[in-house]
Amino acid sequence: MTEAQRPFHEWIQLEQPRLGSRVTYATDEFFAAKERLIDASSPVFIDDKYDDHGKWMDGWESRRKRTPGNDHCIIRLGIPGVVHGVDMDTSYFTGNFPPEASIDACVSDDDVPAGEWTELLPKTGLHGDQHHFLTIDNESVWTHLRLNIFPDGGLARLRIYGEVRPALASTDDVIDLVALENGGRAISCSDEHFGSMHNLNVAGRGVNMGDGWETARRRGPGNDWVILALGHVGIIKSVEIDTAHFKGNYPDRVSLEAALFDGDVSVDSKQWRSLLPDTKLEMDRQHEFELEDIGAVSHVRMAIYPDGGVSRLRLYGRPLREE
Repeated sequence: MTEAQRPFHEWIQLEQPRLGSRVTYATDEFFAAKERLIDASSPVFIDDKYDDHGKWMDGWESRRKRTPGNDHCIIRLGIPGVVHGVDMDTSYFTGNFPPEASIDACVSDDDVPAGEWTELLPKTGLHGDQHHFLTIDNESVWTHLRLNIFPDGGLARLRIYGEVRPALASTDDVIDLVALENGGRAISCSDEHFGSMHNLNVAGRGVNMGDGWETARRRGPGNDWVILALGHVGIIKSVEIDTAHFKGNYPDRVSLEAALFDGDVSVDSKQWRSLLPDTKLEMDRQHEFELEDIGAVSHVRMAIYPDGGVSRLRLYGRPLREE
C-alpha cells in the first residue's frame, strides 16, 4: 500500500514518539512490550527470534488470559488532538491476535488516568495479519486513548490519525503558523516516494534525509508540489526553507503561493497568489526570506523544481483573531 493509497493520510499520526507520545500502562505485556505498539517503524517478523518468554513479536502482546476480563493499554498523546481514525494493525499476528477491540479516550494530566473514559470506537471485530482502518466521528480534543482488546492477544501497531487544534495564539506574537504544535499540517502533494510530507512541519531540524519530504526523480515534464494548511489564518511575514541533509538531491529552485480558502482546496485553484517567486536553493542549508504582505491566508502551496527533498518549512507570521 502506497502512502497516497493509505486511508487518513491527510491527517497527522498523533501517536508518534517523536511528538512525545508514550504508552504509559498495560494490564499485561508478557510476550511483547507495550512500547512497541507505537514504534515509528513498520512491524517486522523474525522467524527464528525467541526470548525468555517465548516467540519475539514486534508489537504489544499479552499472555493467554485464564480469568474473566480483558487486557488494555493506555497511550498518552504528546500533543493533544482530535482523532479522526485509527489503524489497528495485526501484521504477523495470526493465531494470537484479539478477536475484538475497542478504543476509549479522556482528558487528564496523569500518565494513567483514574477518571471517566468516553467511548470513541465500539467493540469491533479484528482479523489476523491485517490492517484495520476505522473512522472515528468525534470532534473533541483528547490527551489519552485506551486500547481495549478482548480478551487478550497482540497487535503490531496502533496508528492514531487526527489533527491538532490549539487555542488561538496572541495576535501580537509572530509564530510559525504551519508548525504542527500550532495546528498546521500537510494535506496533499504530488509525490512522496522517499519522505513524507508530514515531516515538513515537525519541531526541530531533520535528523537525516529520511526525516524530510522527498520525491522520486522526475523523468517527465512538470514539477513537484505540496499543500499545507496553516494552524491559524494569518499574515505570513517570513519563511525558512531548510534543505538539511539534502546534498545531491535538493531542489534546484522553489516558489511559494498562498490563498485564503473557505471550502475545498485545489492545487489548480485561481485563488493562489505569489508569496515567494521562483528562487534558487542550495544544499544542506537553512534559507530565510522576508516576504511581502499579501493579506490573510489559510493555505500555502510550495512548488519545487523539478523534484528533490526539503527537510523543513517554517512560515512565520501573526495569526488573525477569529470573529
